[in-house]
Amino acid sequence: MNISRDARGIIDQSIKSVKPDAAVISALEDRFFGGKVVIIAIGKAAFNMADAAYGILADQVTGGVVITKYGHAEGTIGNLDIVEAGHPIVDHNSVKGTKKVLEVTEKLGEKDHVIFLVSGGGSALFELPMEGVELEEIMDITDQLLKSGADIVEINTVRKHLSKVKGGKFAEHCRNTNILSIVLSDVIGDPLDAIASGPAYKDSSTSAEALDILRQYQIMVEPHILDVLKTETPKDVRNCETVIAGSVTALCRAAEEAASEKGYTPYLLSSTIDCEAREAGRFFSAIAREIRNGTSSFKAPCAIIAGGETVVKIKGSGLGGRNQELALSCAQGIEGLRDTLFFSVGSDGTDGPTDAAGGIVDGETAAKLRDSGIPLEIYLDNNDSYHALDRANGLIMTGPTGTNVNDLMVLLVSL
Repeated sequence: MNISRDARGIIDQSIKSVKPDAAVISALEDRFFGGKVVIIAIGKAAFNMADAAYGILADQVTGGVVITKYGHAEGTIGNLDIVEAGHPIVDHNSVKGTKKVLEVTEKLGEKDHVIFLVSGGGSALFELPMEGVELEEIMDITDQLLKSGADIVEINTVRKHLSKVKGGKFAEHCRNTNILSIVLSDVIGDPLDAIASGPAYKDSSTSAEALDILRQYQIMVEPHILDVLKTETPKDVRNCETVIAGSVTALCRAAEEAASEKGYTPYLLSSTIDCEAREAGRFFSAIAREIRNGTSSFKAPCAIIAGGETVVKIKGSGLGGRNQELALSCAQGIEGLRDTLFFSVGSDGTDGPTDAAGGIVDGETAAKLRDSGIPLEIYLDNNDSYHALDRANGLIMTGPTGTNVNDLMVLLVSL
């Protein structure tokens, strides 16, 4: 076994298996749409999803808009407008693209159809502030929540109440027409009102919850923001049909299959990991030590697999993302273990504000960093996992993958 090569193969095979193209085609190919057909795609997988949909519906499509993250568009798609915008922090291009979406869907009637393609990242990319709220205020609140360790559901609960399109409000805008929503889920458990902040789904979150989240994380806001948050989101949406096109569960199953093909016995721990990244790293390293000590029911060669989305509490001034911090934390606990490797990777190909998709470490990573002059612990304390992994040759670089179904974590222990 070549454990490093096996890990790279599992990453490639797993991500390839959850590309949204086939799922979008499957959802559309046996349907007939009368009237005008408009394609709206939002999220980090928006370009690939829109391209697949346009390939099926090209003759019927009267127009549409694709809003995706900078660097994620791969050219043009027929008569669709392509807009690249900010993620994870909303920016002015997000608003520009969203205004285009509202314009192209504003006058659609009951015989017309909106094909609404939704993927992770849509919360930042699809945004128009409520009256009285400035975009910079939403940017600041989102940034504060991210740095405070709030999870994605909590962040979206706040954003939905500050937005004209989130939390079922886009469906309300399209109330006179029909929406087919095809969703690529990046939220644990696939709650439809949380993915991309649920623009076309009835919202279960409340104003009281949004206000509680601000208090819990001690988020600083102006008084008028509190007033806006008191406006409830739509609780009944009837003009939208929703199809789930992919999820982290499928990603984990693909990793199981890939690991098995390479000779590892796969064990899926959970597809709903949602703790602090550093704690998850320690957990995986503890499992690794038990396997190597012979005190675990898991026996080498094995692959311990999990999926989900961790969070990072930022206290330092370094650079990194949740997957990189998770991997670096694990490296601390597996130091000195032979034939033991761990990786954590974002299925979308980006991890935090970096060009890396995640991190990959082994029993030698910590020693490499110490020998280079800066111990691993210093990097962790400064939330500087990117530079640590870069120095240890542990960055996973995939580029934008065209999909987004949460993160994959795998511990490999070979003979």
